[in-house]
Amino acid sequence: IGTGDWSSDVCSSDLSIIGSTGSIGTQSLEVIEKLQDKFEIIALAGGSNVELLNKQIAKFKPKYVCLGKPDERLDAKGAKTFYGDDGLQEICSNKENDIILVAVSGKIGLKPTLSAIENGIDIALANKETLVMAGDIVMKKAKEAGVKILPVDSEHSAIFQCINGALEKVDRLIITASGGPFLHKSIDEIKKATVEQALAHPRWNMGRKITVDSATLMNKGLEIIEAHHLFDMDYDRIKVVVHPQSYVHSAVEFKDGSIIAQIGVPSMHIPIQYAICYPERPAGIKSRSFSFADVAEFDFLKPDFEKFPCMNLAYEAGRTGGSATTCMNAANEEAVYAFLDGKITLYDIYTTVEKIYRQHKVVQNPDIDEIFAIDKEIRQKTRELFN
Repeated sequence: IGTGDWSSDVCSSDLSIIGSTGSIGTQSLEVIEKLQDKFEIIALAGGSNVELLNKQIAKFKPKYVCLGKPDERLDAKGAKTFYGDDGLQEICSNKENDIILVAVSGKIGLKPTLSAIENGIDIALANKETLVMAGDIVMKKAKEAGVKILPVDSEHSAIFQCINGALEKVDRLIITASGGPFLHKSIDEIKKATVEQALAHPRWNMGRKITVDSATLMNKGLEIIEAHHLFDMDYDRIKVVVHPQSYVHSAVEFKDGSIIAQIGVPSMHIPIQYAICYPERPAGIKSRSFSFADVAEFDFLKPDFEKFPCMNLAYEAGRTGGSATTCMNAANEEAVYAFLDGKITLYDIYTTVEKIYRQHKVVQNPDIDEIFAIDKEIRQKTRELFN
């Protein structure tokens, strides 16, 4: 993915984590801790969780630290300190980095990713919104700069592992979905769902925003768009199948009819480690081994597009292209935050996004400034809708 040099068999040694206090960030540091001397942490960037960031600083001793805004409780231990978006830009422009793990959630991941690309720094990408908002621009710039973009999402990591460099032989991608906490619930039950119920994911431990996206299956819609950009695959060749056990992380069907799947326990440690160590597979961290004998069953179901209409909207936005995905993503983010704040119901997320999306006049081939302007406009319109 990208056009970097893939011949190296040694883990990159100098790494920064953008979003170190979030779910992916904390699990990434668990992986790095187990890999002992393979990595040096250049920088850690957190949001507002100062207490956790202080603990990470004390343990991993980064050269640079970034926090969302100044806070007197921050103990940087002598590390140079930055704040806010400008701080993320500084970290991601630092050529001391061999690779940057972008583990923030939402639109905040786009600018740091572009900064890393412009400075020739490889990226382990755990931020879906970067490619949903500006996939055409990001992938083009990565190719031109010879930068590798390594997927951290379990589904895209699985596809990457299955393809194994043979993209021209692939017929279609098969993305698995757990179905979330409401897989077997009715539409009426979904409409009455509480925030606590939406955050009770049956398989994965994730941040609040992505967990709500998993409850509406918008997360799967974002992954479809992300897969389109990562693997340059037409939307008609990207399929979703519901697999409640979450052992099959995704699969690839080749032109000869063979299907190769990546299977393992539901753990983000594996795809994180694969991304930052590619192409090496060190022993590292392993929560537990997968046992075929102990698994009672593998279930596979067709997705219910009527009950979870966000996926259909994502397919439509992806096929439309241009600013359509930027609009959908911005409206969805704001709707998710409104749901978490108790302003709307879970099902209102879809109706809100669909309404804003239908009002949007799509701009084809927008530049990056237009994308940010559209993103800002859509967010404002969505918030006004709640008010």
